Amino acid sequence: MEKSEAAAVEMGNTSRESKGKAPLLAAAVHHNRAAGGQKRGAAVFDLILRVCAVAAAMAATVTMATTEQTLPFFTQFFQFQASYDDLPTFTFFVIAMAVVTGYLILSVPFSIVCIARPAVIGARLLLIICDTLAVTLATAAGGASAAIVYLAHNGNSDANWLAICQQFNDFCQRASGAVVASFVAVVLLIFLVVISAVALRKH
Repeated sequence: MEKSEAAAVEMGNTSRESKGKAPLLAAAVHHNRAAGGQKRGAAVFDLILRVCAVAAAMAATVTMATTEQTLPFFTQFFQFQASYDDLPTFTFFVIAMAVVTGYLILSVPFSIVCIARPAVIGARLLLIICDTLAVTLATAAGGASAAIVYLAHNGNSDANWLAICQQFNDFCQRASGAVVASFVAVVLLIFLVVISAVALRKH
């Protein structure tokens, strides 16, 4: 009789514990689903920004690489022409932004992996490291080229550097547009780094 009563008491306690754990388990499952949805949403936003960064970096590369102008007048010995490869800074810009563009294109599949499997840490960690390097490279290229564009527009009387944009107006406009596009790519890359950092922090 005592054994049956003890068994009944134990079964009652077990049923109460299971009833108490059920809401906790349901809440945990709901929390995990909500967190997974937030991670997936951040990954989708990452992909959109990454595609926009590809467009900006590619526009900067192509615009600068096709920047040249030949003036309609020339002498017997000279032809007045300006091209991006006349300046080492602009050549570095084209190479650097081409590298950034290539990386961003190759990183798109990894961004898609983060959408399909938001709990994967390895792909997100690789993206944040490479995005940081891409930010550094694009900032260096854009900053150096911005200084040259400024001198082309305004010159420097102390160094006897003349402003050439009055003569090579189309050249300067295309170079300025390429620099602006590079800084747009830099801003988008910074947002990508922030998104990856937040996603890794939630892990």
